[in-house]
Amino acid sequence: LQQRRGFRLSAPAAIQVTVRDALNQALDEELERDERVFLLGEEVAQYDGAYKISRGLWKKYGDKRVIDTPISEMGFTGIAVGAAMAGLRPVCEFMTFNFSMQAIDQVINSAAKTCYMSAGSIGVPIVFRGPNGASAGVAAQHSQCFAAWYGHCPGLKVVSPWSAEDAKGLLKASIRDDNPVVMLENELLYGVPFEMSEQAQSKEFVIPIGKAKIERQGTHVTLVSHSRPVGHCLEAATVLAKEGVECEVINLRTIRPMDIETVEASVVKTNHLVTVEGGWPQFGVGAEICARIMEGPAFNYLDAPAVRVTGADVPMPYAKILEDNCIPQVKDIVFAVKKALNI
Repeated sequence: LQQRRGFRLSAPAAIQVTVRDALNQALDEELERDERVFLLGEEVAQYDGAYKISRGLWKKYGDKRVIDTPISEMGFTGIAVGAAMAGLRPVCEFMTFNFSMQAIDQVINSAAKTCYMSAGSIGVPIVFRGPNGASAGVAAQHSQCFAAWYGHCPGLKVVSPWSAEDAKGLLKASIRDDNPVVMLENELLYGVPFEMSEQAQSKEFVIPIGKAKIERQGTHVTLVSHSRPVGHCLEAATVLAKEGVECEVINLRTIRPMDIETVEASVVKTNHLVTVEGGWPQFGVGAEICARIMEGPAFNYLDAPAVRVTGADVPMPYAKILEDNCIPQVKDIVFAVKKALNI
């Protein structure tokens, strides 16, 4: 009616969406789009998921598409990998990626290597997803970041979203990919709302796997991160901007294949590099980035050694004050930037 009267209707504005709801949307849209897609894991069906990621999907799609499994990661992961080999497209949820260690043989030896060992004749289009890294008060056995673990293995693609758009676009891309994809989410981000653009609200919105995003432009130092620490980097950049330091913040989004070209271009511009991650320092994601920069053309543009900000090199303590000191904080990033800039 407004259009008939000559009024121009505005385009849908960006909306606030939590990471939880973005993941739920992605699963719903892909289950609807492709009948080969199904979700399985502990409590994903009748309970709506341990973190309510699969809320409403069991009622909508039924027992054949959303499947509750026994508490046996090796068992249901093996079922999922076999289903992928047979032509289905499973989404295998781990209640936490720490439990994926029970099934690491299926992920690495069965899913990651089969396409190569079969000379390309057997594909394994599967997504392994769930919360990764430290949460809050869950102690040593439930706090590892598996980005370096799975990023180490050829045959896998590994993605690590930060925002709601990351979560939706990367999950949809992962489900549509013909390779096994490990999607490392973060439990502490599930309830966090992010702005979602009009484009991201489309059912066909996907984020290409292997492409990083510059979240903030800067000229003095490059901050590279993934998952929850991206938010810490943006906070640190805001603090440092008040002191005249402009940080360029890169959200990796994908661990493997890594978009080192975007990092190199930024280092060429800023001449300084700081990497930030929640995982342990030895053989970590930051270590890989530093090595790639050292081996590539951007090394000649560095005016100072690269600096890594990581989790502490210890099993995660249970006590909150010790836990806080084991996880990179904004103050740690600010300190690392000043060290890199010698200020």
